[in-house]
Amino acid sequence: MTDALNELGTYIEAKRGEDVAGWSIAFGELMVEILPGRVVPFMDFLKSDPTCRFGTLVDITAIDWPERAKRFDVVWHLLSMHRNQRIRIKTAIEEDQMVPSSVSVWPAANWFEREVFDMFGILFSGHPDLRRLLTDYGFRGHPLRKDFPTTGYTEVRYDEVQKRVVYEPVKLVQEYRQFDFLSPWEGAQYILPGDDKAEAK
Repeated sequence: MTDALNELGTYIEAKRGEDVAGWSIAFGELMVEILPGRVVPFMDFLKSDPTCRFGTLVDITAIDWPERAKRFDVVWHLLSMHRNQRIRIKTAIEEDQMVPSSVSVWPAANWFEREVFDMFGILFSGHPDLRRLLTDYGFRGHPLRKDFPTTGYTEVRYDEVQKRVVYEPVKLVQEYRQFDFLSPWEGAQYILPGDDKAEAK
């Protein structure tokens, strides 16, 4: 399998050297790094080239690296039913940089790109309808960014007096900040209720 992936990586680099920044084999898949501006022609090549024939877009996601100048990696996962192989495409972009939409190559990219925009705030130029997909219209921020607070910025509740849904700033009461260390995941040394009976035997 590794030989086939090496052969494919060499072939792709030879054919599309102007698009490829580098490639490697990781976790049993070929991983190709490309330049951000070359997304559409490169994806079109992978889909239509008779040697590649990666005809199925499996997923589009992103990775947040806040400490890097190029903060985000946008990642595409493709499948070739013809070759019975998977390939991972990755490109690094800055926080305010746009990525060309691949909807013209795969119509299924529509919702994947909307999800990446919603969760990470990454913009896809040329997308036909780039708006939030998983969060509410008035939602503030992008939940999968590493600088997004785990509690969020607002909370939503139904108000019985106003008879409608209201948005309020997050207010955590003190009880939610107390820990009794009864969870085995806390790592504390303690005796669980009932353990004293086992010792008495």
